[in-house]
Amino acid sequence: MKRILLLLVVLIVASTVLFAGGNRAQANQGSNVVRWSFWGGEGRIRNYQLTNDIFFEATGITIAGEPAPGTDQHFNKFRTQFAGGMAADIIQLGGYFSNLGMNDDGRSAPGVEDLLLPLDPFVRSGVLDISNIDKAALDAGTRDGVLYAISAGTNMPALVYNRSLLERVGAPLPRVNMTWAEFDTWLRQVQARLPAGTYAMTDNGATTTGSVFFGYWCGDNGTPMWDGSRTHLTAPIIQRYFDMWSGWRSAGVIPPAAIAADFAETNEATSSLIAGRTALSFIWSNMLNGYQAATNDTLDLIMLPNAAVSNGLWAQMSQMMGINKNARNPQGAAQYINFRVNDPRVWTIMGADPGVPVTPATRAAVAANATPVTERIVRYLDVAGRHASPPNPNMPNDTEWNSGLHLIYQQAAYGRITNTVAAQQVMDLINRLAR
Repeated sequence: MKRILLLLVVLIVASTVLFAGGNRAQANQGSNVVRWSFWGGEGRIRNYQLTNDIFFEATGITIAGEPAPGTDQHFNKFRTQFAGGMAADIIQLGGYFSNLGMNDDGRSAPGVEDLLLPLDPFVRSGVLDISNIDKAALDAGTRDGVLYAISAGTNMPALVYNRSLLERVGAPLPRVNMTWAEFDTWLRQVQARLPAGTYAMTDNGATTTGSVFFGYWCGDNGTPMWDGSRTHLTAPIIQRYFDMWSGWRSAGVIPPAAIAADFAETNEATSSLIAGRTALSFIWSNMLNGYQAATNDTLDLIMLPNAAVSNGLWAQMSQMMGINKNARNPQGAAQYINFRVNDPRVWTIMGADPGVPVTPATRAAVAANATPVTERIVRYLDVAGRHASPPNPNMPNDTEWNSGLHLIYQQAAYGRITNTVAAQQVMDLINRLAR
């Protein structure tokens, strides 16, 4: 794992040089340059460079990419750079402005208007064409009637499983929709077939990258963790969630805490599934591209448990792109956003990696060149989309919430505190952040 992480760091440094280096002489002479901060693995970085070459040939604008391996690293870097006046021109955002250090109802500071430049002037000038972009993609990037960001694609929560591994050991393949009881039974059946040191499922109770599984479970339970004004959780309800994961840990269907801690589960480079230690893990649907590229085994997607009953999944407007309020080249940044969301050539190269695109022409480009992986993503979205509801808002102070939940969960996983104590600490955290 340490070797994988080291290679990823080397890749990121090298890719940053590559993005800016294609036209280094021009960049050093003060030609049009747009800095772009984003996250992603090796495949995404490579494909972004291919599309950026097309943009440069058409406009003469150099895109200086600044990649990070995952959302946490990306947004931590953004906040540090923004505070120092050095943030990139284009900031890639989580869906619905997640991880910006603000919450959806605007109660925390800074607000979106303190970070991002309104895009409406570029729409009025014709630099940014939104006429064919899905309304949902525009709505997700709009606050108080002002357009601040545009999503590059649609994405959904999913569970990815290693079909080849299950077939090799003679374990049953999962159904795309299972109840919680059926899912629990299936995990135990799979575990009975796996070799020692391999586990049926990743520990996704709370990870460094967020609290999505917890949020899904809360909504499926009928007790949303945040509805925009209050939580519906209590400490006893939260304890049921901790008990579910500790029960799976005791049964040996997820790794012990010490093994789970070796895998950040940020992307394919830090995934226990790709490392061959687990058979199933939580991801976002577009991440199947990177995961599949990292293994010779065949991977596929299923819905989270009970989604077909509760319609608890949601379509996430993913990889939203906004312009830093203090951008040095806002005009070039707007041109590039227009290129990424509207030009079919981008999506002929990207496929469904950033998500299923948000215009008819770009979706047609993906469909015309669909790889088997893209077909699996679209097939999953066809099923999961029928069992989706509008997402609840993020918790207030979302970044602190995610890190706080993860720390408490780790304490419980290692047995340093009981599930009862952990549940009360999570409840206290929610009450403090929601004041």
